[in-house]
Parts: sequence; structure tokens; C-alpha cells
Amino acid sequence: MDTVKRSTVTTSKSKLAHTFAKALHIKAVTKIATDDEIQKALKKEQVKKIRVPCFDNKDLEPLQNTAIREVFLAKIFATISTIKATYAQLQFAQSPYDPDGIQSADHDLVSELKILSELKQSYLKDQLKDTSPETTLIKSEIQEQKSLIQIYEITTKKLDSELKLKDSEIIFLMEKLAEVNSDNKSLEKRLNSSGQMAVFENARLSSLRLSHFVACFKKVIKSIRSFVGLLIMEMESANWDLDSAVSSIEPDVSFWEPSHKCFVFESYVCREMFDGFDCPNFSTNIESLFEKENRRRLFFEKFMELKSVGPGDYLASKPKSLFAKFCRSKYLRLVHPKMEASLFGNLDQRNLVNSGELPETHFFSAFTEMAKRIWLLHCLALSLDPEVSIFQVRKGTRFSEVYMESLSDEVFLSVDPTSEIDPRVAFMVVPGFMIGKTVVQCQVYLC
Repeated sequence: MDTVKRSTVTTSKSKLAHTFAKALHIKAVTKIATDDEIQKALKKEQVKKIRVPCFDNKDLEPLQNTAIREVFLAKIFATISTIKATYAQLQFAQSPYDPDGIQSADHDLVSELKILSELKQSYLKDQLKDTSPETTLIKSEIQEQKSLIQIYEITTKKLDSELKLKDSEIIFLMEKLAEVNSDNKSLEKRLNSSGQMAVFENARLSSLRLSHFVACFKKVIKSIRSFVGLLIMEMESANWDLDSAVSSIEPDVSFWEPSHKCFVFESYVCREMFDGFDCPNFSTNIESLFEKENRRRLFFEKFMELKSVGPGDYLASKPKSLFAKFCRSKYLRLVHPKMEASLFGNLDQRNLVNSGELPETHFFSAFTEMAKRIWLLHCLALSLDPEVSIFQVRKGTRFSEVYMESLSDEVFLSVDPTSEIDPRVAFMVVPGFMIGKTVVQCQVYLC
């Protein structure tokens, strides 16, 4: 019994060993496999199962072809990007014109087009093999990115250039604007001196009316205020104490607004410039040797002669005229030596005026423009019939709407309507005129 069992077990083991040997491609053995050998065989079989399968050349070809095509496309994109960057550089070199830059960009552009042509030929001939596709792919991507950066840099340079051009255009337009403004000011001066006198173009002595005088008087007031504005600016630039200057001209005056102090300087200018207005040529020493009609005609001719000419031009051409004498005497009287020295640091303008010359300054030009207006009003006043007479009002005079125009309407808002106290004149600013029975109001500051 024992012998039979041992033989059966041995046979079974031999069959099992033979089976494993065939499965594991083990050569025939002459002895029976042990349990340890069987376990080792099982472990080897498991290792074989988890190994990555190996591909032969036929399996790898599709993958290699795909990689080669990807590299080829990367080369095309990189070359096209380089061409775009080179063309952008060529365009940038054309404006502003840079011959060296154009030649360099043109050379680079031709080279890149040749490369692109070579890529086309290699594709048509199916010669796309690359020994190191991974490296070539990375290089192509780097080249493409560099080209994009170059395009951005060129775009930045182009924008900078356009910005500089715009800045230049702005500067040019600002200069042009300043030139136009200067021309406008010149035209305005000419308009003030002649254009606004167009109403007198075809005027005759017999056709003069009160309206002509009123229109001329308004231009006088405007020119006086323009000159006074310039005078105040010069005082401020010279660090004058304007309050002290105002007090020295009109002491003990209370102003409704600080800006009203300019009326004091207007009052001072009018007082000096209109002194002697009633006398022919502003001179009390000259007696009229002409009859009334002849005098009217003479002064009307003077008016027509000067009205359309700039004061500077007239004074330069006729330095010994009556108008030139009027300008010299009024300037020397209006602008005290101490005032001129304080405002301008010297007496150059005064010395030139004394010697019969014309100072070429903005201040003196503004003065002569004002002087011309007053001289024209003077000539027109002596041309009218009935005659024109000037009048003034004193400080403390009761306000009258017939003879006065108020420059400080605030006084009427502060006065009680039921009160019998009337506003009073603090000082007269601009004198008034009587033409027969017609009144051209004077301008006053009320308190």
C-alpha cells in the first residue's frame, strides 16, 4: 500500500513540474522539480507579465513620422514669425528713412524666405528626417518667441516715434496758436484804432452827430481801463503797496469791493489826461486864430487823418505833430520820474520821450493807444456843432442820475428806501460832457 501511494504522489509531482517547465520555456530536466524551484518559476512569470512590451521598427515608424511632422511645422511657424519680425523691422527703417537698417532688414528677409523655400522643397521631396527632433522643436519654439519679442520691441519703438512726432506736432501747433493769438491781438489793436471807427469812413463835417461822439467816448473809456490794468500789473510786479498808492490818490474812501480800488487809478489817469480838454490842442497858451467854422473843419481833418492809423506809425512819421507833442507832455506828466524808476528800474523811457524818440515798450504802446483815443475825442469835440464842454463833479456831491453814472451800485442796495439820505460822490472816475442841452454822463464812485 505504501509503495503504491508513494508512486502515485511522485507521478503527480512530475506532471506538475513538466507543465510548469513547458509554460516557462524551460528545457527538459532529468530530475523532479522541488517546491522552491516551482516558486521561483512563478515569480519569473509574474515579472514577465508586468514588463513594458517591446516594439519593433514597424511599430515605431508612425510615432517617429508624427514627431518629425511636428518639428517640421514648428520650423515653418518659427520661420514665418521671423519673416514677420524682419518685415516689421524693414517698415520701421523706412520712416524715418534709415538706409543701413533697410539694407540689413532686406538681407535678413531674403535669408528667411530662402529657408522657407528650402522647407517647402524638403516637404515635397519627403526629406523631413531629423536626427534630433526634440532639440529642433525646442529651438524652433525659442526662435518663434524671440521673433514675437522682436515684433513687440519694434512696435514699441514705432509707438515711441509716433509719440515724439505727436509731441512735435503739439509744440508746432502751440507755436502756431501763439502766432495766431499774436496776429489776433494785432488785428484787435488795428480794429480798436481804425476798424471800430468804420462809422466815420464816409463821415462829413455836416453829418456829425451826438452818436458819433458817444461811440468815440466809449472807446476812450475802454482804452483807459486797458492802460490802467497794465499799470496795476506793473505796480504789482514791482511789489508796490497798492493800498498806500490808493490812499495817496483818494484818502479816506471805503470800497464796497477790493477790486473797486482800480477806479482810483482810472480817476488819476483821467484827471491828468483830460486836463485842458476844452482848449484847442490841450493848450491854454494857444489862442484860436481861426473862425469857428474853419476850426471845426481843421479839427475834423485831424480826426480823419489819425483815426485809421496806428499811433506808433503816426508818431514815427510825424514826430513834431501836435499829437506827438500831446503824447510827450501827457506821458511826462502822468508817469512821474519816481514812478517810472520804481516800475522799470530806470528812466530810459522818460529820457527817450524827452529827446523826441519813441520807446519800443508794451507800456508806452498802451499809453499811446489811450492817448490817441483821447486826442480823437478832443478833435471830434471841437468839430461838433453845438460845441462840446467837459464837466466834473466834486467829492461829496449828491448823486444825480441825469449827470452821473454809478460804478458802485452796491450803495443802492444798502440805502434804506424810506431814508431821505442820498448817496454821495466819493470821487469822480471819468468826466462827463455837455453837447448843447444833451448830457453824456460822467462816471462816479459812490459812498
